[in-house]
Amino acid sequence: MLTDNHGRKISYMRLAVTDKCNLRCFYCMPEDGLNWLSRAELMSYEEMLHTCRLLVKMGVEKIRITGGEPFVRKDIMPLLTGISKLDGLKELSLTTNGVLTAPYVPELKRIGIRSVNLSLDTLDANRFFTITRRDEFANVMAALDAMLSHDIEVKINAVVMDGKNIQDIIPLVELSRELPVSVRFIEEMPFNGDGHVYDGLHWDYLRILDEIKSKYPQIKKLDDPAYSTSYNYQIPGHKGSIGIIAAYSRTFCGTCNRIRITPQGELKTCLYDDGVLNLKDLIRSGASDEVLQHALLTAFNHRPADGWEAERMRVARTGIHESMATIGG
Repeated sequence: MLTDNHGRKISYMRLAVTDKCNLRCFYCMPEDGLNWLSRAELMSYEEMLHTCRLLVKMGVEKIRITGGEPFVRKDIMPLLTGISKLDGLKELSLTTNGVLTAPYVPELKRIGIRSVNLSLDTLDANRFFTITRRDEFANVMAALDAMLSHDIEVKINAVVMDGKNIQDIIPLVELSRELPVSVRFIEEMPFNGDGHVYDGLHWDYLRILDEIKSKYPQIKKLDDPAYSTSYNYQIPGHKGSIGIIAAYSRTFCGTCNRIRITPQGELKTCLYDDGVLNLKDLIRSGASDEVLQHALLTAFNHRPADGWEAERMRVARTGIHESMATIGG
């Protein structure tokens, strides 16, 4: 079993395959986008598959593909197919904004992807445009329909933003009445690529829960799965469930089992660190798997105790300036 210096199991890797995105959500990046990475700066698919194979051999059991938006990167399906065939991998999933996803759903089902996280902050087309700066609401809803029709488990991720989509909390909860989806509300975080000033958390997980309880006082707490980042609930009579993720409050750090790899191959042992090891550079220098494994184990043995410690360490050096699109969530 792969563990860190605090005795926490490491079994889950989030791999961001690109920093590019076809939306411009104001809480994630500036309206004009970012200074996108060049092709040479990105890990190649071969390097990504090599990294996944090594980490699965070391003990990683679940891989989630993220971005940016994964389907913006060309020819993504051969990579997903290759990862799905890794011996020892128990689960492959992905996070998408849904804009380009619908045509890929049958193939995702075929290669064994059983769960998809869909980013959707509002069910109102006009507010969707205001938040994302793109008119793609219909395509996102088509992706949701396609995934449900193929019996793929869908978790809808909605970032709760003061003054932007508070009126969407209850309509999103209502999705769980007739659809077998998990609607998850996420605290806003400061990873916006300097697109706007983050002036602190106005809607923490407790306030979000209170808002839901005001409409659904009968809501019941569910048992949270091991390593869950969300507090999970269900409303009696609803087919789906509700989750609240304390992403800024960081209440789940004590059981965190995940690591992240950015599109340029930077290992992040915490969402709030600024990268601790560049795997792409090591691979391109000709490092053997033994050298890569030693470097990874060293990084895991110097992991921050929680997101607050990681943030303190990096703010002292650089502050937080990157976009969530360059991290992979």
